[in-house]
Amino acid sequence: MTKAIQTDLQALVFDVFGTVVDWRSGVTREVAQFTQACGLEDKIDPAAFADTWRSHYAPAMQEVRAGRRPFTRLDILHRENLEKTLQSHGVTPSALPADALDQLNLAWHRLDPWPDSVAGLTQLKAHYIIAPLSNGNIRLMLDMAKRAALPWDAILGAETAQAYKPSPEAYLRTADILGLAPEQIAMVAAHNNDLAAARRCGLKTAFVARPAEHGPQQKTDLVAEDDWDVVATDMIDLARKLTGSF
Repeated sequence: MTKAIQTDLQALVFDVFGTVVDWRSGVTREVAQFTQACGLEDKIDPAAFADTWRSHYAPAMQEVRAGRRPFTRLDILHRENLEKTLQSHGVTPSALPADALDQLNLAWHRLDPWPDSVAGLTQLKAHYIIAPLSNGNIRLMLDMAKRAALPWDAILGAETAQAYKPSPEAYLRTADILGLAPEQIAMVAAHNNDLAAARRCGLKTAFVARPAEHGPQQKTDLVAEDDWDVVATDMIDLARKLTGSF
């Protein structure tokens, strides 16, 4: 399918959390530092905390998608979800220093890229427009890109679309912002449901496997579950398949 995807392909847009960066390791690291600083080591397992915090991600966005809440940037949702997660671990958020909570919430701005991400993105950038199509807000994406040296051509946070994936508006408004037809863009993601939603909107699709995104016990998105236009083992493999490089 690779030759077909290359026809008139001008841009690649990327899921970020899990596809480009390793959110679980980064958040776990920052939670460990937080618990040590606040004397909470006996109450909080950092990896379990990271998983619980992430588990609130989709339900919080669904409130926006369903129209029960106005569009609210992810930083705010993350902070609310952080407080829920603390409470579920028996910790009262108001008993902790506000600046410590603010800094922990910024853990999502300080995530490390997967080892292949920067090299693969750099090669793809030489041939295509590359940009995030993430549920992350613009400042989050900007801070992450500067820290991790992600070579985006544009920073397209969820505010630009005023919609969260997998709502069609997230994909279609991004295409409109780029001045391209959906079929001139490929969605790159490690999540089959993201690609399915993008395909329904007319985008091409590229699956990049990230079998360790959720840790050693991951059970979802281990393989491509549909006939996506391209299936790659990592970003370097994706660049090889789309550009013939490496």
